[in-house]
Formats: sequence, structure tokens, C-alpha cells
Amino acid sequence: MSRIGKKPVTLPSGVSANVSGQTIEVKGPKGTQSFTATDDVTLTVADDSVTVTPRGTSKRARQQWGMSRTIVANMVHGVTDTFKKELEIQGVGYRAQLQGQVLKLNLGLSHDVDFAIPEGITVTCPKPTEIIVEGHNAQQVGEVAANIRDWRRPEPYKGKGIRYKGEYIFQKEGKKK
Repeated sequence: MSRIGKKPVTLPSGVSANVSGQTIEVKGPKGTQSFTATDDVTLTVADDSVTVTPRGTSKRARQQWGMSRTIVANMVHGVTDTFKKELEIQGVGYRAQLQGQVLKLNLGLSHDVDFAIPEGITVTCPKPTEIIVEGHNAQQVGEVAANIRDWRRPEPYKGKGIRYKGEYIFQKEGKKK
């Protein structure tokens, strides 16, 4: 039994959910999001909560049960508030700056990296070594932050690169003479 899947998703005031077939649409003060669930789960809206139940005992149905419930919970959170990922840049000369809808990254490569910010995502740079990615879709925010981080992952010897705020990088010992 899925511990996550068993819990109903409560709808806060100002948020409404509508189910038609396998598609759920959540409306709130910050916008509208929709999700189409697989045929392995059933979505129902009762009172002020959304419940997800599996349509069998197969392994796939149990996998989709918890995942679908989490996606619905993220949608409810997304239409009321924003998701946020913070990145830190460490390294001599490494910096980021925002120019319109393009994030310019100077990461010690032979060229500057121009990262186009997708629609629905806001990126801010309060300092040249900090990047904040915000949006209403949890999956999209995480994907954009991961794509930015992929340009220069933290290396294990000096720790230089782009890391999530608070991420611990295990430092390796250098070569001995």
C-alpha cells in the first residue's frame, strides 16, 4: 500500500478541481494546471479534497498511485504558491547575469553560455554567484535548475561549479608527491 497515495489532497480556499475522465484541472489564484493520469488510477473530487485510488493490485498501478497523487498535490501547491530552486556558483571568475529572457553564464569555458529561459519560469540573479529559479510547475522548475547545473557540475577536488544551495560536495584529496 502506498503511504503517499492513501492521503487525500486537500484543496485550500480559492482552489477548485474538476475531473473529466482521466484528466484533472486545478484552478487557483495563480493560474490553471492540468494533468492526465494513466488508466491505472482513478481520480475523484469530493468536498474539498482530491483522492487517487489504484484500479488493481498490479505493480504498475501501485507505482502510478503514489506518483499521480504527488503530481496532483504539486499542482494544488503550484496554483497557490511558487516553487523555488536556488543555485550557487563557486569558482574564480564564475558568474551569472540576466539579460532579458537569457541567462548569461561565465563558467571558465572558451565562450559564455547563453541559457534561454523557458516560458512560465522566472530566473533572478540577486548576486553574480546566485541564481534563483521560480515557477508554478514543480517539474519544470526542477528541470530548468538541473539544466543550468549541467553546464558546470561541481567537481570533487576544488568544489568549483554550479551547485544547489546547501548541497554538500564530498572533497577528494589531491595527488600526493
